[in-house]
Amino acid sequence: MVLAHEIVVNGDFQIKPVELPEDSLEKKVKEIVHKAFWDCLSVQLSEDPPTYDHAIKLVGEIKETLLSFLLPGHTRLRNQITEVLDLDLIKQEAENGALDISKLAEFIIGMMGTLCAPARDEEVKKLKDIKEIVPLFRAIFSVLDLMKVDMANFAVSSIRPHLMQQSVEYERKKFQELLEKQPNSLDFVTQWLEEAADDLMNQKYKNALPAGGGATGSGDGPMPNPVAVQNYAYLKLLKWDHLQRPFPETVLMDQPRFQELQLQLEQLTVLGAVLLVTYSMAASGISSQASFAEKLKMMVKILLTDMHLPSFHLKDALTAIGEKVCLEVSSCLSLCGFSPFTTDKETALKGQIQAVASPDDPIRRIMDSRILTFLETYLASGHQKPLPTVPGGLGPVHKELEEVAIKFVRLVNYNKMVFSPYYDAILSKILVRS
Repeated sequence: MVLAHEIVVNGDFQIKPVELPEDSLEKKVKEIVHKAFWDCLSVQLSEDPPTYDHAIKLVGEIKETLLSFLLPGHTRLRNQITEVLDLDLIKQEAENGALDISKLAEFIIGMMGTLCAPARDEEVKKLKDIKEIVPLFRAIFSVLDLMKVDMANFAVSSIRPHLMQQSVEYERKKFQELLEKQPNSLDFVTQWLEEAADDLMNQKYKNALPAGGGATGSGDGPMPNPVAVQNYAYLKLLKWDHLQRPFPETVLMDQPRFQELQLQLEQLTVLGAVLLVTYSMAASGISSQASFAEKLKMMVKILLTDMHLPSFHLKDALTAIGEKVCLEVSSCLSLCGFSPFTTDKETALKGQIQAVASPDDPIRRIMDSRILTFLETYLASGHQKPLPTVPGGLGPVHKELEEVAIKFVRLVNYNKMVFSPYYDAILSKILVRS
């Protein structure tokens, strides 16, 4: 269930080759066994006449691996592999001293080049430069292992749409079983949705979170619709106090993902605020210098990389960022022929960058609000439509913001598919009562 959930909600999910820890016993044993195996093959091929027992077994493994990469329609390739890598024929050739192992290797490499993903073209190409048989076979198996991983990831991407529907039904069924055993399993969900509905109707947190569609400030207008309440509730998860408050039961499996998104958005808010302050203080034409803008963004991103580690001090980091930003701005102004950056402007810019350390800083609050507005608009627009326009001031970080938005909306849409019947039932009571 967890693997299926991971594949469905994580669009970047990939199976990766196993990498054993350095100096681990398992890695040492593996290296010893592999060395013994390849040494044995080397000894057999060095005999006079050569013994091909090991080599033929390897060809058989390679044949089965190549066949496993084929799709049902690959009839011609299947026939080629079966014909050329005919083990009975190869054994006869070996017994009669007529086996050309190099020719077999050439065919195998050619077939690997046909079947591999474009990302593996370079590895396959390098195989042609290996002239000794044992190192060549060893390298062939190494590349085949990578191709197996590629094939597995292709399979994952192919089954994702089919898995989604099955996973939705399966998770809902399991949650229903839990609910029947523990009827209070929706208590935190109910509280979460009640707060979202109250916030929308009263707009208590208008400055902290964007208002949902259909909400009114006075309470005299139409009630917020259930979809708007749900969307607003998901946005609240991006501002959740994970240490003090229990997470809603239906999103508990994805709590680490929402925490990660929350941290990414906090970092993005600070990054966006620093860039907005810099561009507003510097010459108007400086932000249009693409190379400078990208360099500046990467520099600030790097200095904010460890923002959420306990040892990280945002004030100190922003002081260092202020110094480096002023140097970069002065250099760019000079190269572009703009008026020099005065000492007063430098001091003011450093001060405004340092002020971003406070969550109550007006620039930071503006960035925070606009980011959440963008996420809400994207969520409300539906995943079939293109991304909405990025609000003003977020241009420099639009790429990073869109990446976060895609992850967030994928997570929300899947959760809605699984648990919407429960949400609808709860909201029908809340909104009538309100």
